[in-house]
Amino acid sequence: MYGTVARFTARPGSDAALQQLGREEGPSASSGYRFHHIYRLDSGKDEYILVAGFENKESYVANANSPEQNAFYERFRALLVSDPEWMDGEIIDSGMA
Repeated sequence: MYGTVARFTARPGSDAALQQLGREEGPSASSGYRFHHIYRLDSGKDEYILVAGFENKESYVANANSPEQNAFYERFRALLVSDPEWMDGEIIDSGMA
């Protein structure tokens, strides 16, 4: 699996809009998308971590380069104070209880 982690600061009061965007939009499972999680950090400063996983690097890159993902990113970015800090890489382990 392959994925990305992003750290970002949301505009004050945009928490509900972030949750709604995550539920309604984004890549489909047929595109190789597998999951995402958004963490609101305990800092109290509207700081978040986003984690997303894809079947493989090829499906991640194809999604990242798609016009649909660009449109989604523009809606996501409008809710943020500044550009997210992105870190991409291979997922070498994932566990569930």
